[in-house]
Amino acid sequence: MLFTDVIRKKRDGGELNDREIKLFVDGLADASIPAEQVSSLAMAVFLNSMSFAEAGKLTLAMANSGTVLDWSREDLGGPVVDKHSTGGVGDKVSFLLAPIAAACGCYVPMISGRGLGHTGGTTDKAEAIPGYNATPDFDLFRRTVKEVGCAIIGQTEDLAPADRRFYSIRDVTATVESVPLITASILSKKIAAGLQGLVMDVKVGNGAFMESSERATELARSIIGTAATAGLKTHAVVTDMNEVLGTTAGNALEIEESVLYLRDEVRDPRLDEVVMTLCAEMVLIGGLEASRDAARARCENAVSSGAAAEIFSRMTAALGGPADFMENYGNYLAKAPVVRPVYGDGAVIAVDTRAVGNAIIELGGGRREVGETLDLSVGLTDIAPLGAELGKNRPLAVVHAASEDAAERAAENLQNAYTTGAAKASPGPVICEILSG
Repeated sequence: MLFTDVIRKKRDGGELNDREIKLFVDGLADASIPAEQVSSLAMAVFLNSMSFAEAGKLTLAMANSGTVLDWSREDLGGPVVDKHSTGGVGDKVSFLLAPIAAACGCYVPMISGRGLGHTGGTTDKAEAIPGYNATPDFDLFRRTVKEVGCAIIGQTEDLAPADRRFYSIRDVTATVESVPLITASILSKKIAAGLQGLVMDVKVGNGAFMESSERATELARSIIGTAATAGLKTHAVVTDMNEVLGTTAGNALEIEESVLYLRDEVRDPRLDEVVMTLCAEMVLIGGLEASRDAARARCENAVSSGAAAEIFSRMTAALGGPADFMENYGNYLAKAPVVRPVYGDGAVIAVDTRAVGNAIIELGGGRREVGETLDLSVGLTDIAPLGAELGKNRPLAVVHAASEDAAERAAENLQNAYTTGAAKASPGPVICEILSG
């Protein structure tokens, strides 16, 4: 069978069978199918979609293209659960949620991705911590999860290798937003990680891959339904991405905001609502509490007691980072040489959040092509939320850049991304919908 025949079939709206999907996944895993043919099939799927059965077959084939973890022999004493986000701007939730859930009694083997399109990547952010090994061998990964309660890592060579290559090609070929491909990519990694439960954070809005509530709900239901075929219990929370989540965007800068949150010093309200809602769903799906109110109270105590901060510190050290990172993070995180505020007039009425994400890419904090090296120090802090009154004491944001020219371009991009005026905006709720099958 020629792979061009598979591309042609999907291009013309046909449904791929088991043999054709296996040919594709095998060719992804061993790189025998060249990138241009992979991108051609990705675009054919983007344009013609996939049936539920096709997406399920693709998911399982990619999950089984490498090692599949089994936690049943580890005698963990708690549920193995995880969370995954469809990607947003300023989304540092993973670094908060994993240690909080672990402090609540969950075990969280979190396998994350790099930046995709205009959104930042959890793996890239983790590598802003000096020495942090985001791609450890399985022995270290297992040991860290068992002894600490959580480990946040990127995809390794052995875990869903077909997805890893497909993911990088989709990132630079404008095929990210396909519902079946997002579903298969997410779930192949999660199934390979040996989870018992999964909570999905499906972003919706102008900074999300799913801009309409209908598309976000479609993706949420696709993930829940496809996961069910593999016996993976899944809840989905649809959350707003019509503005940056939290007050920072950029790799090292988001790690700093995460540290301050876990130390219970600064907790942005919208970020806090997303974290607590998702974490409560993890506690619920893991059977540790019977009600959302009880689960949320348990999560809140994990932060206020310092337990979550302690777990984050132990996880960082176990994976090669500084043992005193939580106490002395300012000594370790990279700092951009140029830091300057960007001002505006009036109140923030609307934000083109995707444009903010693209501004981070132009600063060097995100990728334009596969394998590009990032500047982990650059980004934005003090980002004004919707409704904020701007003035000399309240900038639109503070730019962290590698040069004055880069800072100037970022300032212009940022001002173009924001709409300001006399009328005051009323931000909508950050939690839009919770689905549980």
